[in-house]
Amino acid sequence: MKAQKPNLVERGALGCLVALVVAAVVGVVLGAGRDAAVIGGPRLAPPSPQWPFGTDHLGRSMLPRVLEGIGTTLLLSTIAVLVTAALSTLLGIVAGYRGGWLGELVLRVADVLSAFPTIVLAILVAAVVGPGQTATMASIVLVTIPLMTRLVRTAARTVAQRDYVTSAIISGAGRTCILARHVLPNVAGTIVVQATYALSVGILVEGGLGFLGFGVQPPQSSLGVLIQQGGIYLLAAPWLLIFPGIVLVAAILAINVLGDGLRDRLDPREPRSLT
Repeated sequence: MKAQKPNLVERGALGCLVALVVAAVVGVVLGAGRDAAVIGGPRLAPPSPQWPFGTDHLGRSMLPRVLEGIGTTLLLSTIAVLVTAALSTLLGIVAGYRGGWLGELVLRVADVLSAFPTIVLAILVAAVVGPGQTATMASIVLVTIPLMTRLVRTAARTVAQRDYVTSAIISGAGRTCILARHVLPNVAGTIVVQATYALSVGILVEGGLGFLGFGVQPPQSSLGVLIQQGGIYLLAAPWLLIFPGIVLVAAILAINVLGDGLRDRLDPREPRSLT
């Protein structure tokens, strides 16, 4: 099958995501946005050539703070999604291939987690663990793992019924060998696609927790923290909210567009076009 070329929208989304990653790296290297003792200019100064994103309530330039916020949000969300992908792959493949009581147990646990509204579950985790990075990553994992586990289990169950798996069983291949050589490679596409959607959800969860004060704590910056602080000065300095908000929306849209593109290529049975 001839590989599809990315369309204009997907290329734009990829460029946007690359720009955000570069900005995140720059923000981590600079690390200048979290020091409250560094006063760069007048308080609540509007955007200007000297202060491209304006200044905050302490006179700090918003540009390095937004760059640091991008890095924090992407890093926490990515780590959490990698954990989700690893756990969902293990649980989904084992439950889908083996089935029985183990498969039912995995589904019931996923149902319990899915029953909680996203933000309520995240707040409960923060209340137990305490506000901070750990609560943010744990919330993202618990919010994203049920759906991914279900989809990986369904894909693994379908693969387990294929003729080549039956042939491997007849030939005497062990269960571990079958899972590693036949099942895992054939559900990898589902894992990759769902991981992109989970990443967008993770960014949204981080933003929500930060906005409510349960996520990353000052003086460290994240997009959620910047939006929460900007909301306080919405009327006096709207740019404090506008710039991190635009970045948050752009990141989620770019990841979702790339996820749609990956799904079109990895699951040709449901073709979709964004142009």
